Amino acid sequence: MKISAISQFNHDDIELKPIERVYDGFFKINTYRFHHALFAGGKSVEVKREILERGHAVAVLPYDPKTDQVLLIEQIRIGALASKQSPWLLECIAGMADGSTDYEDVAKREAFEEAGIELNELEFMMSYLSSPGGTTERLYLYLARTDLAGYQGGIFGLDNEDEDIKTHVMSYDEAMLRLEQGEIDNAATVISLQWLALNKQRILSDWKNS
Repeated sequence: MKISAISQFNHDDIELKPIERVYDGFFKINTYRFHHALFAGGKSVEVKREILERGHAVAVLPYDPKTDQVLLIEQIRIGALASKQSPWLLECIAGMADGSTDYEDVAKREAFEEAGIELNELEFMMSYLSSPGGTTERLYLYLARTDLAGYQGGIFGLDNEDEDIKTHVMSYDEAMLRLEQGEIDNAATVISLQWLALNKQRILSDWKNS
């Protein structure tokens, strides 16, 4: 059953002034100035927000339905340095779309670069805004039907991007336990594993019949 959107507002309820680029490095930062409709009626005062423009990204969770295993990668994330946990995170394979809208192709490219695997069958899970109060980035999540039985693993990544990536194959139950314990705490991986938990029986049935 599909229900209608709850919000009474849309893009037409925003008066946007010219966007100003205030930082133009590897990432971009733009200043947005705008008025918007108010729930009580009328419109807001001018609102100013600085927004990170980093493009969209793709994440993929390889899953073997025969062995009930997933593949995750481990790499350092300097943004996690302030966390009490290790900044070497367990994650889905992921990468920037670099302007491409062929997100399946991006998923396949990143899987080969970061884990040495070739993906064929992809199931679109969902997309989400990573942090819409501060960035325009949207992440596209995929589940990949993968044969992990003979996978050797290893260390991967591109030298020209200073990547140092180690792969981990683990049972679905182990991955969910690491999620429950808080060891897995980055959004794309949390959402991907939770999506798999919600849809696992349907996925197994669909793949069995395909």
